[in-house]
Amino acid sequence: MEFLVAAIVIGLIVSALLGYLAMWRERVVRERFIRAYMFPPGVFQKFHAARPGLEVKDQQLVARALRHFFLAWLKGGCRRVAMPTQVTDDLWHEFILFTRDYQRFCDKAFGQFLHHTPAVKLGRVKADNEGLRRVWWFSCLEENIDPRKATRLPLLFAIDRKLAIPGGFVYELDCRRAPRDVAQGAAGGTQCAEAFGDSSVDGSTDGLGCTSGDSGGCSGGCGGD
Repeated sequence: MEFLVAAIVIGLIVSALLGYLAMWRERVVRERFIRAYMFPPGVFQKFHAARPGLEVKDQQLVARALRHFFLAWLKGGCRRVAMPTQVTDDLWHEFILFTRDYQRFCDKAFGQFLHHTPAVKLGRVKADNEGLRRVWWFSCLEENIDPRKATRLPLLFAIDRKLAIPGGFVYELDCRRAPRDVAQGAAGGTQCAEAFGDSSVDGSTDGLGCTSGDSGGCSGGCGGD
C-alpha cells in the first residue's frame, strides 16, 4: 500500500515537472519568435507615410520598442498591458491593418489575439495604470534595469522623447524634478516614472511585479495553441 502511495506521489510530481517544462519551453519558443520577427515591408511603408520625419534607423528602433511591448504581454501572462508611447502605438496600429500577417503573428507569439488599445498615461483609470506598471516592470527587466530603482528609462518609455515625437509621451525618472500633478499624469505634462511605485496615484501598485493583484505574472505565459 505504501509503495502504491509513493508511486502515485512520484507520478504526480513527475507529471507536474513535465507540465512546467513544457510551459517553459513554449514560452522560450514564443519569446524567440517575437525577438526575431520581421515585420512585413508594407507596414513600414505605411508607417513612413504617417511619420515621414523618421529615418530607417529610427523606424527600426520603433520596431524594437514594439517587440518589447509584445514581450511584456507574453511575460505578464497575457494580463492587461497599456501602451506608453505614441510612436510605437502608431507602428502597432499600422501592423494590425495587415490583418492576416498580424493574426499569424499573434497565433505564434501568444496563442491568442492581442487587441489594440490606444497609448495612455498614468492617471485616474486604474486598469490603464495596472497595464502601464506591468509594461514598465517587464520593459525594465528586458534591459537589465531594476524596475523599483531605475537608473535610466527603458526604450519603451524613452523613445518618444528620443525621436522628438510631436505629442509624444515624455518620461522623467525623478518625481522631484516635476510638479505633483505632473507626477500623477496631468494631461500634456511630463510623466514621472517614479510614480509607478507610488500607491497614492490610484490606491495600489497592481501590475508592478508579482503583487497580490498580479498573481503569477512573473512566471506565467499566455498559453494557447
